[in-house]
Amino acid sequence: MTVHSAVSVITAKRDGGELTDAQIDWVVDAFTRGEVADEQMSALAMAIVWRGMTRRETTRWTHAMIESGKRMDFTGLPRPTVDKHSTGGVGDKITLPLAPLVAACGAAVPQLSGRGLGHTGGTLDKLESIPGWQADIPAARMREILADPAIGAVVCAAGADLAPADKRLYALRDVTGTVESIPLIASSIMSKKIAEGTGALVLDVKVGAGAFMKKLEDARELATAMVELGNDSGVRTVALLTAMDSPLGHTAGNALEVCESLDVLAGGGPADVVDLTLALAREMLTQAGIQDIDPADALADGRAMDHWRTMIRAQGGDPDAPLPQARHTEIVRATDAGTLTRLDAMGAGLAAWRLGAGRTRQGAPVQAGAGLEMHAKPGDSVKPGQPLFTLHTDTPEAFPAALEALAGAYTIGSPTDFEPEALILGRITA
Repeated sequence: MTVHSAVSVITAKRDGGELTDAQIDWVVDAFTRGEVADEQMSALAMAIVWRGMTRRETTRWTHAMIESGKRMDFTGLPRPTVDKHSTGGVGDKITLPLAPLVAACGAAVPQLSGRGLGHTGGTLDKLESIPGWQADIPAARMREILADPAIGAVVCAAGADLAPADKRLYALRDVTGTVESIPLIASSIMSKKIAEGTGALVLDVKVGAGAFMKKLEDARELATAMVELGNDSGVRTVALLTAMDSPLGHTAGNALEVCESLDVLAGGGPADVVDLTLALAREMLTQAGIQDIDPADALADGRAMDHWRTMIRAQGGDPDAPLPQARHTEIVRATDAGTLTRLDAMGAGLAAWRLGAGRTRQGAPVQAGAGLEMHAKPGDSVKPGQPLFTLHTDTPEAFPAALEALAGAYTIGSPTDFEPEALILGRITA
């Protein structure tokens, strides 16, 4: 019987070696149990950042993360299961209309989501702006909701027993400068998604100024790694690479994004949000084996809105209750005439965050009504005095910092300076 130690595993990876299955299984399990200290796992994570991992190592690491907790099981449901994961962006409210839309087309959507940290918003924060809505749903209740043909979708927080090793490791990576590792990012995301028990998965990997991955080649590498992990684990997986140089839609915030999502469900809404929602819905339905159903029809005829309302009620929310509004607003107006040629997603996200829509540390509260309205999108003509942004917050002392974030985040120039960007930049399959 081989006796393992944290030091031997760390030095093996530090020196460029390929970790064995036994080493990976041992170190993840020992870290979860507290036998491997935080500083030792931090050293191993840094060695992985520098040395990388092979496909086999990454697959085994992901498996060990899954085995640190429990797996959910949705076999036996009367409809196929399919989930979606986004790597995060600004104004990325897509899950809100997408989950009920796909459910309306015949799939079950067990959507485990998270809260925001920093400039990217969290799906649970957005939904928690709806009075009464609850993020914590027991597994048995999830199954009931998914089996109900009038609902078919649930958006909730992951339980503490779902890949607990990942939760511990992610918190450690966040404070030790070891987030930027594609194998560790891929295994972190996919361990939770595979443990969730979905039969199929569609990944939305963001690329650009407001995304974690700034370069297309890095996003493609991450997407490929995650698709391989999903398919290697028996989860039918595909990824879209989507643009995040500019925010999605016209809002960044919590209740503000819920309002915009309701516009989409009612058959309207910004074109980019509608287009991406439909593109992801079509991918999800294909992965779920559902053919000959156009999700655009379910938006147009109100079925998606009906499923939204039943989904919100199933989690304790009131779909008819007024959404929270911030107590203070401030308008930023254009000073020049021309075309809005650039709207930086990072600047817009930072502004919404500073207004109170996001948090600086895990567990901190957010303001339900805070955020940013963007009245013009790149390519739109503007004139002096026209509103460009409306800032929303309960804490008006936040306005100066938010305005500072916006000051260099947009450009008004000549129409010839504007180059439209494609929304979908690529598709990754097995």
